[in-house]
Amino acid sequence: MDILNSLWAGFEVALRAPNLAACFFGVFVGTLIGVLPGIGPVTAMALLMPVTLSVAPETGIIMMAGIYYGSMYGGSTASILVNIPGEAASVVTCLDGHQMARQGRAGPALGMAALASFIAGTFAIVAMMLVAPTLAQWAIAFGPAEYFSLMVLGLTLLSFLTQGSLAKALLMACLGVVLGLIGTDVINGNQRLTFGRLELLDGVSIVPVVMGLFGVAEILANLEHTLRREVVHARIGGLWPSLADWAASRWAIARGTLLGFFVGTLPGGGAVIASFASYALEKKLSKTPERFGNGAIEGVAGPEAANNSAAGGAFIPLLTLGIPPNVIMALLLGAFVVHGIQPGPLLMVNKPDVFWGVIASMYIGNVMLLVLNMPLIGMWVQVLKVPYRVLFPLILLFCIVGVFAANAAVFDVFVMMLFGVLGYLFRKFGYEPAPLVLAFVLGPMLENNLRKALILSQGSFATFVERPISAACLALALAALAAPLLPALGRRRKAVALERG
Repeated sequence: MDILNSLWAGFEVALRAPNLAACFFGVFVGTLIGVLPGIGPVTAMALLMPVTLSVAPETGIIMMAGIYYGSMYGGSTASILVNIPGEAASVVTCLDGHQMARQGRAGPALGMAALASFIAGTFAIVAMMLVAPTLAQWAIAFGPAEYFSLMVLGLTLLSFLTQGSLAKALLMACLGVVLGLIGTDVINGNQRLTFGRLELLDGVSIVPVVMGLFGVAEILANLEHTLRREVVHARIGGLWPSLADWAASRWAIARGTLLGFFVGTLPGGGAVIASFASYALEKKLSKTPERFGNGAIEGVAGPEAANNSAAGGAFIPLLTLGIPPNVIMALLLGAFVVHGIQPGPLLMVNKPDVFWGVIASMYIGNVMLLVLNMPLIGMWVQVLKVPYRVLFPLILLFCIVGVFAANAAVFDVFVMMLFGVLGYLFRKFGYEPAPLVLAFVLGPMLENNLRKALILSQGSFATFVERPISAACLALALAALAAPLLPALGRRRKAVALERG
C-alpha cells in the first residue's frame, strides 16, 4: 500500500506542467537521437545537461532519463529502414529487421519493435518500483568497505566486457580514476594535480569530458568515412503485427524482457549485452534457427524487448546504491550531483519527490514513446535523409555552446576539444572511452570509501575480506580479471559488444 501511495505522489510530481513538458522533450529528443546514426544518447545527454541547471532537479532528471530510454526506442527505426543502427543497442535489430523491410514487411517490423519496447519498458518500471525499496533497505547496511568493493567490481566487469584488450580497458579505467582525483582533497584540503590552475580547484567537469570523448570524437571519426544510407523507399503500412507475428514473438518478448532486466541491473551490464544475449538465446531455442538473419520477427522482438528492459533495470543500482552500472548511468549520476542530490539508499527518504517522480514519469514516457513511434514513422524516415555535412557542424556548434553555458567558462571549451582529440586517438588505437568515463565519475567515491574503510579499521586492509559482501565482490572482480587467461572465456569475451551510448 505504501508503494501505491508513493507512486500516486510520484504521478502528482510527474504530471506537473514543467515535468510533463520535460518528459515529452526528453523522449522526443531521445527518439530522434536513436534514429540518427552516429550520435548516441551519451552525447545528447551531455549536450543537454547544461539546460537542466536552470530547472528544478526532478525536472532535469526526468528529461535526462527520457533521452536515455527514448533512444532505445528510436534506434530500431534506423536499423530496420537503413541497416545502420541508430545506437549500439540496436545492432542486432539490423539482422532481421532490415531483411523484413526488404521483403516489404517494414511496417510489422517497426510496429513489433515499438510494441515489444513498450511491453518490456513497462515491465522494467513495475519491477523497479517493487525491487528498489527492498534493495535500498538492504543497502543501508552497506559500509565503506562494501561500497568500495562494489565499485571495483563494476569497473572490472565493464573493462572485462569491453571489446579489445583487457589491459587497455583497465588502463583507461585507471586514467579515469586519476582524472577524478584532480582538484581539492575533501579530507585534508590539499590541492592535487591542479598545476596551479584555478579552474581545476573544483576538479574537471563531467560535461566537457563526455562531450569531447563521445561528441567531438564521434564527429572526427565519422568524417573519415562516408556512411552509405539506403533508406527503404517502399510505402510503409500495416504497422500493427498480425496474429501470426504475435504468436511467433510472444515468448521472445517475455524472455527478452526478463533477461534484459537482469542484465541491466548488473555492474558493467547494459542494453547492448542484453540485446545480443537475447538474440543468441532466441536463435538457440528456435526450431527453425535458419530463419534468423532472413527476416524472423522474433529476431526483432526479443532484442528490442531486452534492450528496453535493460534500460529500466540500469536505474536500480543508480537510485538504490548510488553506483552507476554503465556509462549512461554515470552521466545521469553526474546530473544528480550537479543538482546537489546524492543517489543511494536514502534517496527515497530525503528526496521522495525526485525518486517517485522519475519512476512515474517513466510510465508516462513509455506511453508517449508508443504514440510517437507508431504514427510518426514517416517523419523519422525524412530525418534519416538529413546529410551528415549538415548534421555534424550543428552538433559541434551545440557542443561548444552547451559546454560554455554550463559554467560560462572558455576553459571548459578547451577541455572539451582536448578530450575530443584524445577520444579520436583512443578509438584509432583501440582504447574504449567508456571505462574512463565510468571511472572518472566513480573515482572520488572510490577513494573516499577506501579511506573511510581504512580509517574505521585503523589501517587494516583485512576489513575488505572480513566482510562477506565486500569479499564476494572482490572475488568476482578477481575472477573477471583472470577469466581472459582461459581460452574459451577469452574467445567469448571478444564476441561481447560494449555499450557506448
